[in-house]
Amino acid sequence: MTMSTASLFPPTRAFAARRLLPLVLLALTACAGVSTHMLGAARPPVEPATVRIYTERPPGAIDIAEIEARSGAGFGTAGQREAALARLRSEAAKLGANGVLLLGRGRDASPVGLSVGGGNYGRHGGVGVGVGIPTTQERVHGVAIWVGEARDLQ
Repeated sequence: MTMSTASLFPPTRAFAARRLLPLVLLALTACAGVSTHMLGAARPPVEPATVRIYTERPPGAIDIAEIEARSGAGFGTAGQREAALARLRSEAAKLGANGVLLLGRGRDASPVGLSVGGGNYGRHGGVGVGVGIPTTQERVHGVAIWVGEARDLQ
């Protein structure tokens, strides 16, 4: 029994694109993440929307944890910065922090690149074209803090 090459390869490029797209999206988001180093005791969790971002330490703030959050790989957009800040807030909220003292932010070359290619395969050979697109990750670093009410600080 012989198997034809037509049964091994799908007849359309659209089929290949539909199968490849989820893998590309997975690769672009796989490197997103958060790392946490506890500095004090965690508190009961709060809603991420209630976590304030500070650029200066508020009086009486209590350190809970040092957090670094990274966006998924992308092309250096403001959406990546917002995604990294949202991860920072979310992790701080899980630890019961109602604030994050922002220590820094930056952009790193992503460990994942995106390549787009195409080709035409003839009977006796083939021609292919590929384009590499560099990607970046946004990184934010801060300290999850608890800022008490004014009456609690006296």
